[in-house]
Amino acid sequence: MAEQITPRAKDYSQWYIDVVLQSRLADYAPVKGCMVIRPRGYALWEKMRERLDVMFKETGHQNAYFPLLIPESFLRKEAEHVEGFSPELAVVTHAGGEKLEEPLVVRPTSETIIWAMYKKWIQSWRDLPLLINQWANVVRWEKRTRLFLRTTEFLWQEGHTAHATAEEAQEETLRILMVYKKFAEEYMALPVLAGIKSESEKFAGAVRTYAIEGLMQDRKALQAGTSHNLGQNFAKAFEVTFQTKEGGLDHVWATSWGVSTRLVGALIMAHSDDRGLVLPPALAPTQVALVPIFTNKNKTEVLGYAGKLAARLRAAHTVELFDDDQSSPGWKFAEAELSGIPVRIEVGPRDMEKGQVVLVRRDTLEKIPVPEKETESRVKSLLDDIQAGLFHRALAFRKENTRRIDDYEEFRGFMEGDGGFAESGWCGDAACEAKIKDQTKATIRVLPLGREPPEDRRCVCCGEQAKEIAVFAKSY
Repeated sequence: MAEQITPRAKDYSQWYIDVVLQSRLADYAPVKGCMVIRPRGYALWEKMRERLDVMFKETGHQNAYFPLLIPESFLRKEAEHVEGFSPELAVVTHAGGEKLEEPLVVRPTSETIIWAMYKKWIQSWRDLPLLINQWANVVRWEKRTRLFLRTTEFLWQEGHTAHATAEEAQEETLRILMVYKKFAEEYMALPVLAGIKSESEKFAGAVRTYAIEGLMQDRKALQAGTSHNLGQNFAKAFEVTFQTKEGGLDHVWATSWGVSTRLVGALIMAHSDDRGLVLPPALAPTQVALVPIFTNKNKTEVLGYAGKLAARLRAAHTVELFDDDQSSPGWKFAEAELSGIPVRIEVGPRDMEKGQVVLVRRDTLEKIPVPEKETESRVKSLLDDIQAGLFHRALAFRKENTRRIDDYEEFRGFMEGDGGFAESGWCGDAACEAKIKDQTKATIRVLPLGREPPEDRRCVCCGEQAKEIAVFAKSY
């Protein structure tokens, strides 16, 4: 229960692990670096997947599935790609009791095998655009892991699209970036910055990488989604060409994009507290916890009353009725709080006499007596209010911990202290970026879209004219 959770102020990293384990979202697997996603955690991922899947299909994408195992030679066709992933690859060299003629790589991502198939499927401009997404697992042999945030195997979606022109590919890249932003803000209640990654931070094999970044409660940034413009790199590596409308021959233009179960970690770190999970109603697997308070003398009457109320609420919400007689009401209250259920309803004999129920907000723990007849309408409005409240609370936190910094010593002090987002000028030189990372552990999270530096902004590191406004932070 909550007393087993380390306070955030004492040890934020341990707090996070305690919340994941105690709320039964996941557990450590026998294989080092892997995790078992427990039913409650998987239900949360399912809610995310269902909503995102609808959003992808609304923008014209279809789901498919590609093999887990990729011929090693496929990865070597795109040199920059394989160089970026080489340290993380898991390779199969033996199968069926025999050594394989060619090693197989357990997919770290699927660009190479997908583009091998696109070569077969794309012949003409009439075959474009090709808009495919897959929900899958991938393996990256991480040295330092943390439940949900970075594990050797994780679940994700990866979109892979092919287009006839560079302009169409760029439009697709930004379209998906905005889908991710909308999902994060409207469903996760997580305000994010959207922008382009620097050259050193972009995806291996991409021309440009865009990302959304959120600020967690420990003032570290978390990359919550990426969208990559791949240009013609993979098409050239796999010789994917098409006949243009004009009758010529050209390589197709590509994008790829993805989010993963890391989003579960983002939800935890953005909203939860020392009592356990705090979940936005739009994604909470259970939105309402109904806790009847009874004794042996009035058990039948109270449970009957609570059962009818639960049936009414289930017409519009997901409801869990805590009707067992083995646990105390206090234990049930704590369990509902630990689980992050947005609204708890308490009802006992005194409430029945008054014709009321008591609503309890998980985000603020405020108790609100309401007439029993108004329960449905009040629960709905309260869930909407909690959803909006979590977003605005997180937005206020981000604003409070975002600072314009133009002086390098101030910058270093900021990063050595509590940290947060530092909006600073950057000359565009990779040497300055590397120096900042080496001396402060802060990296460029994004170059925000549509933010041109005024003439008086200087690089926070070298003092030269700034070519970009960059948002720096320490990150996960």
